[in-house]
Amino acid sequence: MSELNTKTPPATSQASDPEEKGKPGSIKKAEEEEEIDIDLTAPETEKAALAIQGKFRRFQKRKKDSSS
Repeated sequence: MSELNTKTPPATSQASDPEEKGKPGSIKKAEEEEEIDIDLTAPETEKAALAIQGKFRRFQKRKKDSSS
């Protein structure tokens, strides 16, 4: 199974100016800088994606059936 990149810590928003902490863009910028290393061509990744999609579709179907 492919390994996720666990060597780099998640990006944190460190505002040097107290006024920057209140800005909504400061958190979004930190999320954009985070790099995720997943091999999208690996067969394990495809199997995992299909499993997640199948579970989600079953969940949606049950949700729709119970509300009717």
